[in-house]
Amino acid sequence: MCRGLAALPSTCIERAKEIKVHLGHFLHKSKVIGDCDNVAPVTRMTKTSPEDTPKGGQFFEKLLANKRGVAAFRGFLRSEFSEENIDFWLACEEYKNSRAGSKLTLKAQKIYDEFVKVQAPKEVNLDSLTREIVTKNLDDPTSSCFEVAQERTYSLMEKDSFPRFLKSDFFLELLKYI
Repeated sequence: MCRGLAALPSTCIERAKEIKVHLGHFLHKSKVIGDCDNVAPVTRMTKTSPEDTPKGGQFFEKLLANKRGVAAFRGFLRSEFSEENIDFWLACEEYKNSRAGSKLTLKAQKIYDEFVKVQAPKEVNLDSLTREIVTKNLDDPTSSCFEVAQERTYSLMEKDSFPRFLKSDFFLELLKYI
């Protein structure tokens, strides 16, 4: 394992540089090339200059906009027993893009029953206020009725799970394909 900059073997430094290059390529401009069932559009990564690299949360956004990125992140979350977070986020994305009508109410109830209600099969970690807001929103569901809960789940994944993902074998495996 790599420890301390002065004590780093050259192979560790080389591997770190290689990962940095791959990470940079992953972050760069992408081009939508198709859609995937219940997943954000697939993207093809292209090489650009370092000054084009997105900062902060943009890397997490790029990950969620990439089919392989979502699959790798889902695998990582599964290993941490928190796969429900990405499943909920994706279900909300699909729901937001649904057409208004009677099916919207059914879809909203299904998402609530699966992810939001207490003791749901894939219950996401929400505070009681957020859960209450979503419950009230179900009285008259709109495309944004899960927005607060989805934002909280996104934030949890971005700030808690994502940094660990970047240090995981799942991320290293993803780098081989980009």
